Amino acid sequence: MRTLRLAAVTALCLAATACSKDGGSSGEAPASAPASAPAPTDADKAAALAALPAPYNTGDLSNGQSKFALCRSCHTITEGGPDLTGPNLYGVFGRKAGSKEGYAYSDAVKAAGFTWDAAHLDKWLSSPREFLPGTKMTFAGLHDPKDRIDLIAYLKVETGYKPAP
Repeated sequence: MRTLRLAAVTALCLAATACSKDGGSSGEAPASAPASAPAPTDADKAAALAALPAPYNTGDLSNGQSKFALCRSCHTITEGGPDLTGPNLYGVFGRKAGSKEGYAYSDAVKAAGFTWDAAHLDKWLSSPREFLPGTKMTFAGLHDPKDRIDLIAYLKVETGYKPAP
């Protein structure tokens, strides 16, 4: 019986491979798949950091990444990344609060009426519930101003932020 199941699984695998466009031998994505941009290098990140307005251009990206660990259980930052308990933050700078398609925001965030920038994010990160009463975000806040600068700099570098020319 085991040999019969193994033969059936092998036959299905061979049939699936034969149905693929190139026989399944190249291991490459189909030509129609979008090419992803290469990951930014450390030099690219340093240049992006230097281009930020003060005080974010002095941010410590390593510390910002470390502080983002507090956020990672609820947020992703990659382009096209999923929403978790909180929304994906890629492209957050310049986006109207509560407007990311497909995410169920609290009424307080939907009615906030501002666009995310470093100043709003700094106040939010200090104490979300004091800054915007009624938010469903349970994060207690990041009280050290330098940690907030580092985290905001990290987010700007990692989430596709482009400074105005």
